[in-house]
Amino acid sequence: MRSICSKRQRNTAELKGRTDYTILIRIFLLRRTSYAYIILQVTDSRHQQEKERVKMTKVHVFDHPLIQHKLSIMRDKNTGTKEFRELLDEISMLMVYEVTRDLPTQEIEVETPLTMMKSRALAGIPIGVIPILRAGLGMVNGIMNLVPNAKIGHIGLYRDPETLQPVEYYCKLPSDAEQRLLLVLDPMLATGGSASAAINFLKQRGCNHIKLVNLIAAPEGVKRIEKDHPDVDIYVAAMDERLNDHGYIIPGLGDAGDRLFGTK
Repeated sequence: MRSICSKRQRNTAELKGRTDYTILIRIFLLRRTSYAYIILQVTDSRHQQEKERVKMTKVHVFDHPLIQHKLSIMRDKNTGTKEFRELLDEISMLMVYEVTRDLPTQEIEVETPLTMMKSRALAGIPIGVIPILRAGLGMVNGIMNLVPNAKIGHIGLYRDPETLQPVEYYCKLPSDAEQRLLLVLDPMLATGGSASAAINFLKQRGCNHIKLVNLIAAPEGVKRIEKDHPDVDIYVAAMDERLNDHGYIIPGLGDAGDRLFGTK
C-alpha cells in the first residue's frame, strides 16, 4: 500500500513538473512572439520615418540670417517698390548660392602669377533660368549675377475663368533646354497650380532636370508639387502658415507681382 502511494506521489510530482515545464515553454514562446512583434513594429516605424525623411529632403528651407532679415523688410507693407525689388534681387542671389551647391565640378590646372596649381571648376550640366511671368522676373538678375553664363527662358500662364486651370500663353526656352539644369522661378508658391503646370510644360519638352525656387511657400503649394512632381526639389526662403480664402499666403507679403512692378 505504501509502495502504491509512493508511486502515485511520484507520478503526481512528475505530472506537475511536466505541467510547470510546459507553462514555462509557453511563457517563453509568448515572450518571444511579443518581442518579435515589438521588433517588427519598431522596424516598420523606422522605415516609415525614413520614408518621411527622404520625402522631406526634397524641400529645402533657408534659415540664413541675411535672408531672413531681408525677407522681414520685404514683408513690411510700408516697404516701397524700389526697395522691394532690390531686396528680391539680393535674396535671389543668396538663395542660388545654396540651390547650386550640388553642381558637379572637375579638376583643372591654373597658372597663378607664381606657379601652376590644380583647382576646381564647374563641369557637366549647364544652367537655365526659367521665370514664371510676371513675378518670377524679379528673381532673374540676382541669380544671373552668380551664374552669368546661364541662359534665360520664360513661361507665361493665366487661369482659365471657366476651368480654373492654368493655360500657357507664352513659352520661350533655350534651344538646348533639355540638356540644362532648369531653375523655375516664382516668388510665391501658393496653391502650386502655376508652378506644377510650368514644370509639366517643361517635361513635355523633354526637360527632366528641374529645381523650383520660391521666396515664400504655403503648405498647400508644397504638397501639390510633391504630389505632381516628386522628383523636383523645392527651395524656399520661408514656409508660411496657410492660404486664405482668396488664395493669398498668410502671413505672406501680399501680391509679389504688384509690389514688384508698382501696379497696386
